[in-house]
Amino acid sequence: MSNTRTATRADDEVFDFNLNAVEAESDLKPFVFLWASKTNGNRRFTMQHMESLNIWPLMEAADRGDAAAMAGIFRVALGDEQWDEFRETPLPQYKMSALFKAYQKHSGQKPGESLASSDS
Repeated sequence: MSNTRTATRADDEVFDFNLNAVEAESDLKPFVFLWASKTNGNRRFTMQHMESLNIWPLMEAADRGDAAAMAGIFRVALGDEQWDEFRETPLPQYKMSALFKAYQKHSGQKPGESLASSDS
């Protein structure tokens, strides 16, 4: 016989937290930057605000290390179409690092701070 107890509630009972009611604490304004693509020397790329990104693919990327986590953030933030075009042009690591720092600042995060971190 098992000693574990499973608590169940009916759908009409009180809940502990309503995730549906949670709203962003900041303006989720997109981040726009210029980068030369093969077809446009001043291509504008638009990334979703970091706090609005779907966390699940980011967590999977983070399991593969820091570089994969950063690439995962950019991939999700840019979306598949822009990500493919963004990757067509070779990108030196120092530029990727500077871009990531600017994106973090735009999103209200300090360098080195994870997505799960909060000032509150």
